[in-house]
Amino acid sequence: MRSARRLLAAGLALAAAALSLAVAPPAQAAPAAATSQYIVTLGGAGPVGSALTDLLALVGGGSVLQTYDHALRGGLVELPDALAGVLAAIPGVTGIERNGVVTLSATEPTTRYGLDRIDQRNRPLDGNYTYTSTGSGVRAYIIDTGIAAHSDYAPRVVAGVNTVDGSPSTEDCNGHGTHVAGTVGGTTNGVAKAVTLVAVRVFGCGNSTSTADIIEGIDWVVANHAAGVPAVANMSLGGAGSAALDNAVRAMINDGVATAVASGNDGANGCNGSPARVAEAITVGATDRNDARASFSNFGTCLDLHAPGVAIVSAAPGGGTATLSGTSMATPHVTGAAALHLATAPGSSPAQVHAALVNNATPNVISGIKTSCTFLDNLLGSCMAGTPNRLLYTGSASAPPPPPPPPPPPACNALQQVLGLC
Repeated sequence: MRSARRLLAAGLALAAAALSLAVAPPAQAAPAAATSQYIVTLGGAGPVGSALTDLLALVGGGSVLQTYDHALRGGLVELPDALAGVLAAIPGVTGIERNGVVTLSATEPTTRYGLDRIDQRNRPLDGNYTYTSTGSGVRAYIIDTGIAAHSDYAPRVVAGVNTVDGSPSTEDCNGHGTHVAGTVGGTTNGVAKAVTLVAVRVFGCGNSTSTADIIEGIDWVVANHAAGVPAVANMSLGGAGSAALDNAVRAMINDGVATAVASGNDGANGCNGSPARVAEAITVGATDRNDARASFSNFGTCLDLHAPGVAIVSAAPGGGTATLSGTSMATPHVTGAAALHLATAPGSSPAQVHAALVNNATPNVISGIKTSCTFLDNLLGSCMAGTPNRLLYTGSASAPPPPPPPPPPPACNALQQVLGLC
């Protein structure tokens, strides 16, 4: 009897143990390692995709999201943050940076202003836009939000690439790229009225995108720009400094594409941002209808010239027009001017286009560029010393007007004449 009770107790104990095992909560999983997107630049040669895959396998994790074979040799990867330093230390990896955010450089609408300023040296304006070239034969890559259908340029738009969602559509659901395209090459609102506009859609419907999507668009431009075809690119966008983006822009310029970039709309020194700081690009500030530096326009030694950027009327989705302000609106004036130059001198290199526009700009007509700085200006980063006082001019390359003569001395009285002080 005692042995039977012992057996029953043992059986109950085993059952209780089994039950406790059955209902015990599972062990908590370890928290997932934090991951981020990184732009990785590689040296050497060979297939980029397999090289990135092998590198990620070597460090123990990650996935390849995009590859670049033309403007850069590298790609976009998703990688545990703890492995980024390990990957950067591997020979053959020449650069690694977090995928950043790039924004458009437009502001809110203000009052109306058009093309009238850039075709004449001096004021008052004559109410006309006079041109001797149309940009015919030049391709203008609009690296932006896409280009919407519009009668102002309808026969001259080419769908390029969409890096945002992988679809073939380069239609614009934001309006920024359409406005930019109209200023570059619209029949009514454009500087270069016969240029071919190529839509490179790197933004969605919002005002920001990733650095990687911009680089992918540039990579497409370099891959598809035919050697010897005169070409310009417009980048009315900007963000924090990015070595990868800077190098991609340089590669596009080295491929023969003269490139204008916005200085930015922070009302601050723009020379730490990308792509504004790329010396080989044409970096553009904005002026208003009175030739004053626009209050929002960035400044600094990296700028090359200014162009009208306040209350610019141009094309809008739906077939109408919109009035926008920003260095985004100034930059396409310069891109259009570059196309005019290339139409008349199609063999010009980007460096020659850059020099021609800078040298032909009208000097010392812009007000509001503060070059005499106090200690406080320097401390606050508001000193504009070194910012060029040059305004875009699309007329013939004549010598800029000389500075006004000094005022005559005041008339002398009789005593001054007697004493020889006159």
